Amino acid sequence: MLFDRYRAFLPLSEHTPALTLGEGDTPLVAAPRLASAIGVRELFLKYEGANPTGSFKDRGMVVAVAKAMEAGATSVICASTGNTSASAAAYAAHAGIESIVVVPAGKIALGKLAQALMYGARLLVIDGNFDAALHIVRELSDEFPVTLVNSVNPHRLEGQATAAYEICDTLGGPPDALCLPVGNAGNITAYWLGFRRYHEAGRIDRLPKMLGFQAAGAAPIVLGHPVEHPETIATAIRIGNPASWCYALDARDQSGGLIEMVTDEQILQSWRDLARLEGVFVEPASAAGVAGLRMLASQGRAEPDARYVAVLTGHGLKDPGLAVEQFAAPAPVKAEMSAILGWLGW
Repeated sequence: MLFDRYRAFLPLSEHTPALTLGEGDTPLVAAPRLASAIGVRELFLKYEGANPTGSFKDRGMVVAVAKAMEAGATSVICASTGNTSASAAAYAAHAGIESIVVVPAGKIALGKLAQALMYGARLLVIDGNFDAALHIVRELSDEFPVTLVNSVNPHRLEGQATAAYEICDTLGGPPDALCLPVGNAGNITAYWLGFRRYHEAGRIDRLPKMLGFQAAGAAPIVLGHPVEHPETIATAIRIGNPASWCYALDARDQSGGLIEMVTDEQILQSWRDLARLEGVFVEPASAAGVAGLRMLASQGRAEPDARYVAVLTGHGLKDPGLAVEQFAAPAPVKAEMSAILGWLGW
């Protein structure tokens, strides 16, 4: 478990409960066909969809909920576009405490909503966007005895940083650059924290560039101002005023990296290519990092001989509806060999 493997890098005490659902140790998948299609020599995919609830959120949530339990909490709360709510509800259920999740109406993928309900969360749907939901839960946690477990909770970022440690341990060092989606900006903040911690501890001898990508319809960091009504097909990063905005800028600037935006069309192209070329099915937002790397390569701005890691933040079954919409339902064929051979063209 993460607590055992990375205890020296986590804010744990002898009183922290050994909470786990088996999170972490996710695959780092070599992607030579996708790398060739993009135009780079070496690309690896950090597939966080293999976590217990299907997203990277589990890494931070296990620490946040365990520390909340250590402090005597009996209830946790979060705002969410989906993945955070699923993770918070699952770990709260495993810990035997209450979870309250606040989500924007009509802005959460069905797979994630189903998870929160199945895990027994108290689900509050508001007539507003994620930013409004986050404002509400912050107020509630300030005034009532309920622990906020969004990424503004520092324990969340500490847990998410373990993915950076795993990448370095698996590769035998850091990549040249890390490509990832940017929504609320907690993940780019956490990865940069992790790489810096490993560097300070002498585990790695250099630091990677952080290449973050927002969706064009929800790109407040790129635009330099909040987006009041963010819109993108990548629902997990449909956020107009990121909570970790300033820390994301630090990660960008300190690493010599960048934060740019990609269109929904670019995201969908890379989302399809991940599945068709490498057999990795992710939710659309997960493909933003790959889409961004492809864009940079096409513009001659990505070093072709560098080693890249793209973070795939969530499993494709989080948002299956979009995948089904991409393909027309096939017409039935008679259960006769001649008809089947005709269909196959054999």
